Amino acid sequence: MSYKVKLQSFEGPFDLLVYLIENAQMSIYDIRISEITNQYLEYIKAMEEADISVATEFMVLASTLIEIKSRMILPRITSEGRVLEEEDPRADLVERILEYKRFKRAADILQNRQERSQHIFEKPQEDISRYLDNPDEYLSLDLKQFASAFSLFIQKKQKVEAVRKHYTRIERERSTMESRIKMILSAVRRKVGQIFSFRELIPDREDRYDVVVTFMSLLEMAKERVIRVDQRSLYGDIEVTAGERVEDDTILEKYSREAEA
Repeated sequence: MSYKVKLQSFEGPFDLLVYLIENAQMSIYDIRISEITNQYLEYIKAMEEADISVATEFMVLASTLIEIKSRMILPRITSEGRVLEEEDPRADLVERILEYKRFKRAADILQNRQERSQHIFEKPQEDISRYLDNPDEYLSLDLKQFASAFSLFIQKKQKVEAVRKHYTRIERERSTMESRIKMILSAVRRKVGQIFSFRELIPDREDRYDVVVTFMSLLEMAKERVIRVDQRSLYGDIEVTAGERVEDDTILEKYSREAEA
């Protein structure tokens, strides 16, 4: 039975030998030494014909295979004519192949780890001795001084919270006014000529915040002449109708820029 030997680069003689054994689907513990030796020698011959320099270790392993092959073909006979029974001449070769495969597997694992580590960037170690070497400092305060410092801390914290709430409220108003103006403009454009009551334009009439935002939106739109606002009596209902610039989207663009700013 013949096996096709594919020319390729091998790291060493055992790399080639393992390839030939696995390609021929042989068991490492039961190598058909005659076949594998022939294939090994053919490969070396092909390398020489391709003008590829054959390393010394390839030739050493070739001689080892030839020796094992001859020992298996020619039994040892004593002077009395008895055939000596010796251990399998392939045993040492099998052990060397297994050891090579173990190291080969370990080398592959280390190479994979190296390739993965090349994509990992670590923060360089910093010198924190100046923080570790300094002893802890303790403040010497009596109860009254401590209470005063704690009260000052609470006041500053409350101021910060108040500023944050105010900023959040202003941002919310800007965002809500933009959407409220769009809603009012859409309603007026759908029914040009109709008179809308101020109360009709408030989504949630029970929410004071919604009332204020709707009122501010109407003032902004009235200033831009997008709508007309009339109140016929003191504290009377506010009537809203389409203005001369009802089809102009400038108010929306303007308020969108202000909200983003």
